[in-house]
Amino acid sequence: MLTLPEYPWEQLAPYRARAAEHPDGVADLSIGTPVDPTPELIQHALRESTDAHGYPTTAGTAQLREAIASWYVRRRSAQITPAQVIPSIGSKEFIAWLPLLMGLGPGDVVVRPEVAYPTYDIGAQLVGATPVAADSLSELDTDTRSRVKLVWTNSPANPTGRVDTADQVREKIAEARAIGAVLAGDECYAELGWDQWEPGVPSVLDPAVNGGDTTGLLSVYSLSKQSNLAGYRAAFAAGDEQIITTLINSRKHAGMIVPAPIQSAMVAALNDDAHVQEQKDRYRIRRGQLLAALTESGLHVDHSEAGLYLWTRTVASAGRAATAEDTWNLVQRFADAGIVVGPGVFYGEAGNGYVRVAITATDDAVAQAVSRIRRGI
Repeated sequence: MLTLPEYPWEQLAPYRARAAEHPDGVADLSIGTPVDPTPELIQHALRESTDAHGYPTTAGTAQLREAIASWYVRRRSAQITPAQVIPSIGSKEFIAWLPLLMGLGPGDVVVRPEVAYPTYDIGAQLVGATPVAADSLSELDTDTRSRVKLVWTNSPANPTGRVDTADQVREKIAEARAIGAVLAGDECYAELGWDQWEPGVPSVLDPAVNGGDTTGLLSVYSLSKQSNLAGYRAAFAAGDEQIITTLINSRKHAGMIVPAPIQSAMVAALNDDAHVQEQKDRYRIRRGQLLAALTESGLHVDHSEAGLYLWTRTVASAGRAATAEDTWNLVQRFADAGIVVGPGVFYGEAGNGYVRVAITATDDAVAQAVSRIRRGI
């Protein structure tokens, strides 16, 4: 029987209960789930495709593959063809099962960022591989580095909102290639760059950073954030054609197929940029309000230059090693104000002392949270 760690969000139950005692109700800024409506053009495409009597294709329809490839060229400055893409049932599914579909197992090492989405570790644990937290392969000893088969990068990062510069992406690709490891870039927040990253963030598939060679490279993307499609489970990956071809074949055997109506909805989402900008503008307003309230209340926000979160700590945490108690104390302080936030310890030891504040709540919930934060956390 496979035994995995308890799902971390269950640990928030007592803090949710405490927040619920607030007389004006809970302002939930913990999990970054979309709260705004799915755009009508996408809903329409889904409704028009409900007569899905035949089996869908694992590789995706020709229209979907073309839409994904065109999106990468248009939005990510990549040189990708339809043969280099694959749809997936959400990006979490792809991340969790990639080590298995790559044939990894005991003795192999999967590297992920020091502060990172927990599913990178779960994917390694599912196959008995060893997950290692490191922001650079140069941090690893010779034996560990020799066993690395998969390297995850995450830019823009969840939960920190940190963005890798083109030089940093270039260096990570070179490090992975030097040891023959596959580098998979989780780029799910790429359309949500703020300030200097407003025009866009570097992709591992951009020829400017990979030298025009996608060998050993994968980019993973989700439509949950940019198009409010979390409930559709609509995502995709692109990159090294040989790896993609092998993954398609394996996924055929395993029945990992995106339903036909969802594929049609994805085409509509990928071919329209206007709704993406509209949603980003909503998040921009909420982010600005929360950022101002947090900083004015004496808290400090690190990184957070992209994505849907504000990576928050007390000013007193600067320049010293934070502890898990610091994180939970801060979670408690927010809960006392009727606000639920994400504990930084959910994202690795380096997240101790932080909380993740999501900007995805409704306008009313954000307004409530802003008012309470300004009264003091």
